[in-house]
Amino acid sequence: MRFMMGMSLLALVFLWSDGAAGRELSPREIYEQVSPAVVMVMGHSDGGKSGSGGTGSIIRADGLVLTNAHVVIEERTGKPYPRLSVFLKPARVTGDPKSDLSRMLRAKVVAYSTPLDVALLTLEGPPSSLPVVALSESTQGRIGDRVVAIGHPEQGGLWTLTTGVISAEVDNFNGVKGKHVLQTETGLNRGNSGGPLLDGEGHMVGVNTAIARVAPDGLPIAGISFSIKSSVAAQWIREQGLGPPSAGTAAAPPAQTNASADVPAPPPAQPRLKPVPQPKADGPVKPTVKPPVAAQPRPYNLDQLISDRAKAEADLDDMMAEMRGRMKGR
Repeated sequence: MRFMMGMSLLALVFLWSDGAAGRELSPREIYEQVSPAVVMVMGHSDGGKSGSGGTGSIIRADGLVLTNAHVVIEERTGKPYPRLSVFLKPARVTGDPKSDLSRMLRAKVVAYSTPLDVALLTLEGPPSSLPVVALSESTQGRIGDRVVAIGHPEQGGLWTLTTGVISAEVDNFNGVKGKHVLQTETGLNRGNSGGPLLDGEGHMVGVNTAIARVAPDGLPIAGISFSIKSSVAAQWIREQGLGPPSAGTAAAPPAQTNASADVPAPPPAQPRLKPVPQPKADGPVKPTVKPPVAAQPRPYNLDQLISDRAKAEADLDDMMAEMRGRMKGR
């Protein structure tokens, strides 16, 4: 009898393990499920001389997009870029920006926090029933948990998938109260800013925001990137009075954070997926090692894309102004 009971318990353990394991998706399944709700975000000034680019996540089917503040707020003015464009994912990414970025929508900033480096955009005239990324409010993410990121790393491909694990947790990142982050060695680069960090179920657990790449002595740093915890972003969204982020939001209790309110003037510059200052280690000074410079052409250049978009829109504005002038002349 005891033997039979033991075997039954063992069978239940295996069944539970199989069920738990079955809930974790493969990176390919996560990508197929979530990538349609990931967008590319571009902002530039009217003159087209300055701009920024990054990634965002559609978190509500009516076109609410979550991204980094530094992607959409002009550093020089501390205000949103006059022109914001959001690009929806094509059915198939080919590597040709002309076709990959053909589904463009205008957007405007509805709320942002530069201390937390988060912002919300609304899409103008979005298609019906947009796909959404489920924004998890769970605080159950642990060091060692598998995560993936989707974004547009410069010198890589658009809608790129990278994989890794949570490697550390940091509260009050860079001295900002309530800005709790996950450290990950998932591959992130400029262009990933504002994109989702996703757990094994395809839920967003972080908003990718900063990287560490070069130490003060010039030695390269690898595998150190930071994502704002999704619980921090969800708490801030509620404080804006915008309600639940999406129908797919995890039902776990929200984390208690001290998200900072929006401020009229920008604080010291936020990290833009650029190197994070690292403390100098005691000991002998190591020789400076410069990161290798790539000699081969890369799939895409973020600055060139922004410049091309700004020029195209300036040409369109000039053409429209000329047409209106001719119509008035008649």
